[in-house]
Amino acid sequence: MWNKRKASPSYKSTDSLIGHGGTLEGKVNCDTNLRIEGNFSGEILCQGTVTVGEQGMVHSSIKAQEIVIAGKVYGDVTAGRKLIMTGTGQLHGNIAAAALSIMEGSILNGAVAMTEQPAAEEAGRTVPAGRKDKSGKRGSNQSSLEGA
Repeated sequence: MWNKRKASPSYKSTDSLIGHGGTLEGKVNCDTNLRIEGNFSGEILCQGTVTVGEQGMVHSSIKAQEIVIAGKVYGDVTAGRKLIMTGTGQLHGNIAAAALSIMEGSILNGAVAMTEQPAAEEAGRTVPAGRKDKSGKRGSNQSSLEGA
């Protein structure tokens, strides 16, 4: 009864913040979310979400699962899942993302490459081998009209 051990406290992961007025240079590698309201220069690798706030300015490449840009980013960004640019966001660099949302008023100067997401399989459904898609059907209709 007296020898019972108390369970060790489980530590919850916390988000990281570079606050307004703060300046940081270097490489950031984090497993949690990162929010930047100040200035950052370097490289960002994140397993969670990177948010650049309206006051944030980033001169860096960013690789994260999700990226939200409301401030200014100068560098290439890679989002494993999605990238969101708000109406105040500016990105001067290239994008590689599975999903992209650009709101009216945002500025994008760079190239966009959409990565493919794995197709969701439906249990028990198969597509017959001889079935053609609609694009193939349209092409055959156009060629038959041209020959007439």
